[in-house]
Formats: sequence, C-alpha cells, structure tokens
Amino acid sequence: MTLLALGINHNTASVALREQLAFSPEQMEPALLAAHRAGIAEVAILSTCNRTELYTPADTNPDTVLQWISQFCGVDVSELGRCHYQKQGEEAINHMMRVAAGLDSLVLGEPQILGQMKACYAHAKESGTAGANLHEVFQRVFATAKRVRTETTIGQNPVSVAYAAVTLAQQIFSDLKQDTALLIGAGETIELVATHLHNQGVKSIIVANRSLGRAADLADKFNGQAILLEEIPEVLPRADIVISSTASPLPILGKGTVEKALKARKRKPMFMVDIAVPRDIEEQVANLSDVYLYTVDDLRDVIQENLRSRQEAAEQAASIIEEGVQAYIHGLRVQDSASTIRAYRRKAEDVRDNELEKALSALEAGGSPEDVVKQLARNLTNKLLHGPTTKIRQASAEGRTDLIGFSHELFDLNDQDLS
Repeated sequence: MTLLALGINHNTASVALREQLAFSPEQMEPALLAAHRAGIAEVAILSTCNRTELYTPADTNPDTVLQWISQFCGVDVSELGRCHYQKQGEEAINHMMRVAAGLDSLVLGEPQILGQMKACYAHAKESGTAGANLHEVFQRVFATAKRVRTETTIGQNPVSVAYAAVTLAQQIFSDLKQDTALLIGAGETIELVATHLHNQGVKSIIVANRSLGRAADLADKFNGQAILLEEIPEVLPRADIVISSTASPLPILGKGTVEKALKARKRKPMFMVDIAVPRDIEEQVANLSDVYLYTVDDLRDVIQENLRSRQEAAEQAASIIEEGVQAYIHGLRVQDSASTIRAYRRKAEDVRDNELEKALSALEAGGSPEDVVKQLARNLTNKLLHGPTTKIRQASAEGRTDLIGFSHELFDLNDQDLS
C-alpha cells in the first residue's frame, strides 16, 4: 500500500489555525469514526501542538480528506488549501519517519513526538480505522525511528534553556534524589524546569514568586512548597539548586544573602542558574567559593553546541530513514509479487493434477509403469513450458529484446545454457 499524508504544521499554519485543527484524546475516536463514515477507509490522525496530520492509503482522494477536515473542524476549505501539504508514496513514508524521529519538529530531535505517533496509531487501532495496510506502515515507521534514537545522538543533548539548566544540575549533583531545588518565578520556563527536575526525581521543589497564589498553583503540581520572594533568605540555606527566571528589573538575590546561606550550609556547594534578563542574581555571586553560577548566555553556548551536534546526528538519521523507506518499498514489492506467485503455482498444480490423473488411469488400464512415468514427465514438461516458450517466440518476433533478456534472468540461464 502506498500512503497519503496530509496536514498542517508550525511551518505552514498559524497558532490560531493549529488550535482549530487540534484533536484532544477524547475527540479522537469520534473523529476517526466520522472520517471513516465520510469514505476514508483507513485513517489515523496525529495531533500535537505543532501539527495535525492524517494518514490514509494513497488511493484516497486528497480533496475528500480536506473536505472532511473542513466540515469536522469548522474551517473554511480555502483556508486549508493555502496552508496544507500532502505527500504520497515514498515521500509520505519518508515524511512519517522524519516526524517520528523528531527531524521535522520545531525543536530538532525532540523525543516526545515518537510517543505521540504511537498514540496516533493506538487510537486508530482501537477505533477500527487502522487495518493491515496502516499497521504495516506504522510498524516500519516505529522501527526506523527507534534506530534513529539508538544509533544517533539526535535526542541526547538539551536544546531548551530549561532542559539545559537541569542537565547542568545533574553534572554538579549526580543524584538529584538527595537535592532540594528553589525555583524563583512561576512562568513557563520555570514550569518546564520544574517538570524536568521532577522527572529526574529531585527530592523537593520550592517555588518563590511575587504572587503566592501563582507559586502555589505551580508547586502543587509537583508536591512542592510555595513562598513569597521576601521569604527566599529563610529557605535559601536548604537549596542545593537555585534556578531563577523573573521579569524583575532589579536583582532578587544579592551576594550577601547567598554568602549567609553558604555559611549556614557549612560551605556545601550550591548550583545556580540565572535565566532572567535583566539578571535576577548579582554577578558578584559568581566570585563566591562553593557557588556554581551560570547565566542565560552560558546556557545558550551549551544549546548552540548541542544544536550543532543534533544537526550532525540529523544527517546520520536521514540515511537511516532512507534505508527504512527502501525496506518498506521492498516489502511492498514482495507483497505485490505474492499474488502472481500464488496464481502461477495454482496453474502448475492444476496441470500436475490433470496429468497425474491421466497417469493413474493408464496404470489402472494395465499400462507399463515405465512408459506411464515417461509419458507423465513429457506431458508435464511440455504443458509447463508451452506458455512461456510461446510468449518468448512472440517477444522475439516483436523485437522485444528486454523481455528476452528478462527471461534469461527469470529462468536462470547462463551463456553456457544458451550455446
């Protein structure tokens, strides 16, 4: 089966349109069933914050898919026409593999997309809209994406400020399960930092913010503690990790406050990351012993280096994906030949059965076993070769040298056989 992949992503459509075309997990089954009723025989839907794509056999009319999306999501079809893309055959398989491997993501190599692709397939399978054709496609896609993950370093180096900060913390403290993190601010970046720290098993999280309510909302997600900015000096001695990202025009942490905290900690090291611009932590703090202070510029250097590394890995990944595409196409061609092989085998078996029946009748009539066997062999040879030899003569008369050459390969004939 060749494939049709049709959709929009962060490169082709605005956030507003992507929101309109997003499918929540609860909407997925009704949407798949509605697409099926609209005449799309097999279909799977991938929906993330950066893309919505439908995968279906290539014999599906793309206009049918566009019309269905338009009606189901309430978006004018002309607007979809301006920003959608559609890929078929090898290009579609290549695209799916690139998406699953994170090569088509907003953040190159991001790992979440493979899980989202697996959820896409699971929804279609549970809804009954993924048959044998899509099953084969997805299995090949998953296998290729897994190879990319295991044979390249595309997902190993952090390329977000939040993730880079947590990765640096892990280099200072090998086991975060023993450490307390103080997060200053409660915006999106700090929430991402908290998520990464929580995923790495950090012992506890304290969130400090100008608004206690916002700090509490974030802290509650991670069983943490919420405090006001004014309370930072009290809790700072407990903090092994301090990561700050606020919009404050003036520093929140000064050298004196940190120095007191270090004395209370008995010089136990403290890791600090100041992501804010302007800075939240006075630069003189970096001069204190037992403090590892990184700024957003330090993280950017790490991120740029890691992006270069991911770009190199992406080139490796492209080769793996091309191998995956060709393996899938090869499998399709093998499947296509299966029906021909079955038909030819049935035809040969019919000839065999007919001739065997004649031979058995001849034996029952008292014929010589040797003569009957010889006649059976002659008849089988003549009848099995009659069709091919007739076609070869016809091809020769018509000057079809390509077919003559192919017959040499098909019947495994060498120069010695032809002499």
